[in-house]
Amino acid sequence: MDTWRDLTRAAPDIAAFGRDRLDGKVAYLATIRTSGKPRVHPVTAILSDQHCFIFAQPDSSKVRDFSVNSQFSIHCAMSDSSGSSGEFQMTGQALQVQDPEMREEAEANCTFKPSARSILFELRVEEVIATSYRGGLPDRRRWHSSAR
Repeated sequence: MDTWRDLTRAAPDIAAFGRDRLDGKVAYLATIRTSGKPRVHPVTAILSDQHCFIFAQPDSSKVRDFSVNSQFSIHCAMSDSSGSSGEFQMTGQALQVQDPEMREEAEANCTFKPSARSILFELRVEEVIATSYRGGLPDRRRWHSSAR
């Protein structure tokens, strides 16, 4: 899995589009329950120059899901039903962050004040799909991690 910085270096146009659609905004994070069924959570993605983060409360279902299966998919919120602002979807693996310097980095780039007890996850990137709609037709750009 790659970091946000790896995506930015490999596909700067896709990363810039993703930053515009995700950073500090509500997005929808899909996780996998222990039963194998999917679950969706509203989250706020936090982007630094190097990493994509989310915070979660220790007793949340996201944390429980990630303790068993760290795979995720995140999709930006849509501004309207025509998709005029575009879509950004990223899949990969969520890694719990224990490093105090990375937590400082996440908090410095955060649009809200996370609680001290919240758990920080880095979202590592495996695949990205960026979709713009021109004349009602989708224009999709894809990127895959070379670290698979």
